[in-house]
Amino acid sequence: MTKSEFRYAHHPEDVKRYTTQELREHFLIPSIFVKDEINLTYTMYDRYIAGGAFPVSKALKLEPIDDLKAEHFLDRRELGVINVGGKGKITVDGEVYELGNKEALYVGKGVKEVIFEATAEQPYFYINSAPAHHAYPTKKITKKEAEIVELGDTKFSNKRVINKLLVNSVVDTCQLQMGMTELVEGNVWNTMPAHTHTRRMEVYFYFDLEEGQTISHFMGQPDETRHIFMKNHQAVISPEWSIHSGAGTSNYTFIWGMAGENMDYGDMDGVSPEDLK
Repeated sequence: MTKSEFRYAHHPEDVKRYTTQELREHFLIPSIFVKDEINLTYTMYDRYIAGGAFPVSKALKLEPIDDLKAEHFLDRRELGVINVGGKGKITVDGEVYELGNKEALYVGKGVKEVIFEATAEQPYFYINSAPAHHAYPTKKITKKEAEIVELGDTKFSNKRVINKLLVNSVVDTCQLQMGMTELVEGNVWNTMPAHTHTRRMEVYFYFDLEEGQTISHFMGQPDETRHIFMKNHQAVISPEWSIHSGAGTSNYTFIWGMAGENMDYGDMDGVSPEDLK
């Protein structure tokens, strides 16, 4: 079963006046994994879709949601999947791909059937999708094949490892870009110093967070920031005008997914910590 909800885009002047509850209703995606469901959120920010497939007792077929007005989910879209659980398998038009923990799969435009299944272990398939204009081949990416960058400093509590999994230097995509950032133990800040990039939006998905711990995700314009407290296995939508940074009460891992007109990972407008308000 594939379920979905719809989110509109928002003007930054309006967001300044949002209450805590309104921020959470518009930007937080609280339930990514629902037993034996594919659960998706369609946002008008670059028509991005984020969600999860959680096959427990049965296989789950990716069905076209009403908002797509399409016969198949990927008629005009591409798909990225990163498994954040135990080993599972994804069948793409009859071809089976086994995905272990923190491995990724790119599925191109025009694919007719995508099926998610558990094996002897319990997978958690995190899903992102963006509109596509060209059909690129399906490809599995492991951490060994990823482009890996180490950033940060323990002195500033932001030492981290960035795994660029579904980026244009690793696999051909139309506009979808996905990767995974792992914080080194004892470090809590991600993406600090913060930045914006008006040429693309982003969705953050947080996981590997210990039970009872929390993450404060920071968003908003650099001189008008807001925060949303989040739990493990939750995601948050980041508009193109917003910073996207966070700090946890322990270390964690997060997946960033992006779409827009620019695929250059380094194309961003940096913001000094001392200029944040």
